Formats: sequence, C-alpha cells, structure tokens
Amino acid sequence: MTHSTEQRPPASTDEFLWLEDIYGDRPLEWVRAQNALTEEKLITPGFLDMEAKVLEVLDSTDRIPMATKRGAYYYNFWRDAGHPKGLWRRTTWENYTTAAPDWEVLVDVDALSAGEGEEWVWGGALFLRPPSGEDYRRVLVALSPDGGDATRYREYDIEDRSFVDGGFDIPTAKSRISWAGPDTLNVATDFGPGTLTSSSYPRTVRRLQRGQALEDSELYFEIPGHHMMALVIRDQTPGFERDVAVDTIDFYSSRTHVRIDGEWVHLDVPEDVNVSLHRQWLICRPRTDWACGGENYAAGSLLVIGLDDFLAGDRSFTCVFTPDAATSLQSWSWTRDYLLLNLLRDVSSEIRILDPARSWTASLLDACPPLHAVDAFAVDDEDPESGNDYWLVATGFLTPSALYRGEIGGSHRQVKATPSFFDEGAFEVEQHFAVSEDGTRVPYFQVAAKDMVLDGGNPTLLSGYGGFEHSMTPAYSGVVGRGWLERRTDDGRRGVYVLANIRGGGEYGPQWHRAALHSNRHRAYEDFAAIARDLVRRNVCTPALLGCTGRSNGGLLVGNMLATYPDLFGAISCGVPLLDMRRYTKLSAGFSWIAEYGDPDKPEEWEYVRTFSPYHLVRPGTAYPETLIWTATSDDRVGPVQARKLAARMKDMGVGNVWFHEALEGGHAGASDNRQAARMHVMTYEFLWEALTRHA
Repeated sequence: MTHSTEQRPPASTDEFLWLEDIYGDRPLEWVRAQNALTEEKLITPGFLDMEAKVLEVLDSTDRIPMATKRGAYYYNFWRDAGHPKGLWRRTTWENYTTAAPDWEVLVDVDALSAGEGEEWVWGGALFLRPPSGEDYRRVLVALSPDGGDATRYREYDIEDRSFVDGGFDIPTAKSRISWAGPDTLNVATDFGPGTLTSSSYPRTVRRLQRGQALEDSELYFEIPGHHMMALVIRDQTPGFERDVAVDTIDFYSSRTHVRIDGEWVHLDVPEDVNVSLHRQWLICRPRTDWACGGENYAAGSLLVIGLDDFLAGDRSFTCVFTPDAATSLQSWSWTRDYLLLNLLRDVSSEIRILDPARSWTASLLDACPPLHAVDAFAVDDEDPESGNDYWLVATGFLTPSALYRGEIGGSHRQVKATPSFFDEGAFEVEQHFAVSEDGTRVPYFQVAAKDMVLDGGNPTLLSGYGGFEHSMTPAYSGVVGRGWLERRTDDGRRGVYVLANIRGGGEYGPQWHRAALHSNRHRAYEDFAAIARDLVRRNVCTPALLGCTGRSNGGLLVGNMLATYPDLFGAISCGVPLLDMRRYTKLSAGFSWIAEYGDPDKPEEWEYVRTFSPYHLVRPGTAYPETLIWTATSDDRVGPVQARKLAARMKDMGVGNVWFHEALEGGHAGASDNRQAARMHVMTYEFLWEALTRHA
C-alpha cells in the first residue's frame, strides 16, 4: 500500500471545526438538511417493507430471553413491539423452562419514561448481596437519558417494586459504581472540576454513605488525570469479601490493588497483564511474553496462583492454557469447582473444562461444531445445589441460536432456541483464507446460496472490525438473513455475506491484535483489502458488486477503504465512525484510544497516524464509491462530529455520491429501541443493495 506524504493544514485551520458543536443550532440545521436528502433518496415503499420485516425479527416474542440468576430468580431485560423501551423482569426456573414463562415485571421503562417525562434507556442493574438466608432485594438501576454512556443510578427495591424514597441517586455521568455494603457505595463519577481524566472518565473513587451528599463523600482511591479511568469493585463472595481498585492506564495497561488492613496493596505484575481474582485465586493473562519466576509465559496464556502465596512473594504460577498458532483464549468462567475456558481454533469454538482439584486436568466439552461460536459460562457458582451448572450458547450463520444448561460431569439439554427467520437451508457457510501484502493468511467466512454461480455476478457485503482485540465470530442473524441474504437481483441472484477476521481483532489472541497497533495499523486495512481482492479472484463478485460496512473502529476501517482503496468497492456504509485522526483524542472519549492508534499530538506518531486518517486522505477529483456515513447525535463515546466532518468535506470537494444521516438519539449503538435499530440496519442494507445492483 502506498501512503501519501502530503499533510493537511493544522487542526486550527480545519474548515469544518464548526460541526464539532454537537448541539449547536447551525450544525443541527446542517444535520437535518442532510437527513432530509438521505431519507428522500432511501425511504421508499420497498424500504418500509424491509424495515417491517427486520422489525419483526427484533420484536419477535420467540427470541431467547437470556437470563441472569440471582438467588432463586432469573432476571431478564426484554424489548418487543408492545414495550419498545423494555421491561426488566424476573421468573423462577420452573417458569423459565416453559414455552411461555410467567414473568414478574419489576421495571416498565416505557411507563417510567412516560411518568417522568424522560426518554429513559435501560442500562442494567447492580445487585446488593443480601444477608445470608435472604433473597436479593436492593439494586441500583442504571438509566441513560439518551442512550449514551452517561448514566443515572437509582436505588430500587425489588420486593416493593419501586425506587427507594430517599435512596441512593447518582446523577447522570460516565460513572462506575459498586455496592460497598447495604448503606455504602464505591462511587467513581464526575465530582466536579479536576475529577475526570483526559478520556472523560472518573479519576477518583469516593465512599458514599446513605444520606450523604456526593460532595461530602470520602476520597477512597484516585489516579493521575492522564490515565484512563479509576474504579473500585467490591467482591461480595462470602468468605472472600474485599475491595479491588483498578487504575486503568489505557485500554491495554492497568494496575490492580487489593485493600488489606486499610491500605491499598498493589499486585506487582506488568501493566499489560490482565488480572482477575476468584476466591483464593489470582488469575493473570499476559498480553506480551512474560518472564516470571524463572519461567517464560507466552502472550495470551492463562496463569493461576494462590493470592496469599503471591502476596507472600511466591511466583510459581500454574499455566493452565498456552496458545498455539491456531488457538487463542477468548474468555473464562468459574463454576463452584471448575474453570471453563472458551477458545477459538481458527475462529471455531472449543471449550475446555479444567479441574483445580486434579492439578488443572483439562477435558473437552463436546458441543462445538465447526464454523460455529459456542460459549460456556457459569449459571451461579455460589448456588449450593447447582454451583457446577453452566449455560451454553451456541450459534452459527445458518444455525438459530440455542441456549442449553448443563452440569459439569453430566449432560446438557436445550432450554430455549431462536426461531428460524429465513430459509437457512438455501445457503452454505465456507471459510477461506486470503493472503495479505506481508504474506499473512487472513481468514474470512462466506455465507452464500448453495447454487451460487462463481462468475463474478453476485452482490456481496463484506463486514469487519479489526481493533481492540475484539473477535468477529459466527452468529445467527435474522436481520442479515432477511436484510441481505434473501434478497434477489432481477436475474435471481441472492446476496452474499462475508465476515472478515483481520488483524487488530482477537481471533488469534493478543499477537493478532498487536500486529495492527500504531504504526502497523495499515496491516488491518491491507488484510481487509486482501479479502476484497480474494473475493474477486474467486469470481464471487466484481469490485462494482462488492460493498463493505463497519461501525465505530469498523467505521474507521471502511473509512480507510473509502480513502485508500476506493477502486475495490462499489459502495460503502460507514457507521458511528472515527475518521478525523488528527483530532480524535480531543473528541468525546477519544483520548482513551491512544493505546490503539497513537497520539497525533506527538509529531513522530502523527507521521503514521495521518496515513490512516480518512478525513485527511480524501482528495478532490478522486472517483469514490457511493458512500453512506451515519452516526447518532447522542453518541458520547465516538461522537457524531467525525462523521459530520468527513461528509461535509467530501461534499465540499464536489463528491456527489456521498450521503449522510444522523439519528438524533440512540447513543453509540445508533439506536435505543428496536424501531430505531430496524431503521439503522435497513438504511445500510437498502443503500448498499441499491448502489451495487443499480447497474447490474
């Protein structure tokens, strides 16, 4: 790939800085005008028909109501056509296993919003552990006023089904909160000037007593302002109660402390080692190779040691997982007596069960078909009767998701399943490998009709992400099925869906991610371009019939396809994206991503950051594919301004085939309810399909 050496003027002369005023009258007037143009182009009777089909999927009452067990009850948050903002509810296990459970509604977010005149968006619930022998009763309910990351926390009584009069009520902010006891919270929030980091997250944690004003709470933990975020977590496990403080330096570096005898004790491991505690165990996952205690541990391995032994100076870790070239650790979960490891082997799932009582002996859970994603995690490791039970969630591109429950050492049985939303039998899944510019083999999944003709004539959608060690795995989606796969061209061809597993992700562990950091960022984009070329080489499609889509960091990915590889694509959908890499650290939560991309304020790092800054790479007179750039006003993570600015700059250059749309609510997800989500999905699918097939 050739990088331009031309630099744009400094940010102070940016002609579209005025669009960074998110709620300013002039920028919003521009947004509404652009929205009107885009909606006039896209919203046709066919669009509305497809929107109804997608909304039917999202609102389906036959979806799996995923539940979290707390005490004797199973809790679930649910949205459907009758409850667009959602219901927080619970039921018993006996009820949950029936076809139509009898749910006890705890919070009706639609009714709450109507009663309070606020468009609340559900953000979750934090449970206070009850005294021994009693059931859970008090929670902190998290509600966002606009779907953004900033959230209000309010104390709720489950039995009374009401907010506690005079209870805890933490104002809307990007807070991190945990219960410290029935009358005390560990609160990391915006306490006023100087209490937020450069990344817009809390830098102090305070102990808030019941009835106490926030400003009167006692300082408990703090970090430097240039670090990312501070939080204190209360481990409520009986017999292992403790406070754990985390100084998150950046996305991949942190320092963990345990409160012992009134003092914070630092767990002395390298800052790039992921740390967690479970009962007596300290668990470490190094992101780079680590020499410790006379042993060398590979990046991505999993190490275990007794916490007390570690604090006493022992460094004789037990390595319970070592990665290889094809296999990586994605997550782990503890039951009462076992450790479950969720692995990927060439992006297909594998689950191992480790037994600490037998020197961490490993066995395989035989429930993972190829080219599928299967995850296992504990139901409730503290339940005296079912502490070794696990949930199993299995899904595939053409396999409706299913929820199983099993007991380690026994069998598992299906509890719930997603219904079929399209004709899966007409399609097949294949995995292919493209060769990137540096010779690296990069996997991708292809979902296509069984009778697809390899003559280059198939409308194809390529999706990817490639960042933050996030793995893109197979998953069933009625939205993709109806919105793309089942469409037909005039000559009867169906859509082809492709999912890329490029570097920057976590499909092969931290090494795969680290290979595309900072000055190596271009490797992710070369990988994606290599897959695009491989699809053409294999005669799946031509560049004119190839579209791509991505959101957030994936929006930066496809923004670079637009700016650097425009000849490879016929159309691009770029959602809630980073695009102005000169100013990204000064916009919303952007400062926190320096560890991923680099610091543009350092001249030596701007030298490489500018090579993947679409806002600075687009040029007048270039033939760009038809492009839709979309975002949300209330997105307080990436923010809407980078999308606004690229669209405005391209339009100012005379590019006539760039379109812009900004949802006026919805946060970083782009939607706060199913109706908004359906419109967001269909806008992308309708735009790409029409652009790719118009001249087919």
